[in-house]
Amino acid sequence: MQTVRRSTDAYNRRDVDGMLETWAPDAVLDWSNSRGVEAGVYRGRGEIRAFTQQFLASWDEARIAIDDPVEVGDELLITENVAYLRGRDGIEVQARSTWLHEFRDGVQTSLTLYQTKQEALEAAE
Repeated sequence: MQTVRRSTDAYNRRDVDGMLETWAPDAVLDWSNSRGVEAGVYRGRGEIRAFTQQFLASWDEARIAIDDPVEVGDELLITENVAYLRGRDGIEVQARSTWLHEFRDGVQTSLTLYQTKQEALEAAE
């Protein structure tokens, strides 16, 4: 969980390189379950960096709060989260989702977005 918190803290500071320090070079960010236009699968730090930078550039403020983590085995972690976003027009939105994190030797190898905790739990089985 410490790895996820460090990565999230860096994201909240808009420190994309700091966020990626906890990710494997060949990590996969599976955002295909997103309801937004950025839905897709991003492979490797370069693609994940570009996706994250583009996403952050779309918002004046973007912050993630992680709720209760659930460990599923030694190398899987499920985190519910809320994204707090404020656009250039001042409109604020919140988006809830659940992430399934996979690790290898303490390094994050993937993050998959799900709309609900139940979906993430089923995927982890």
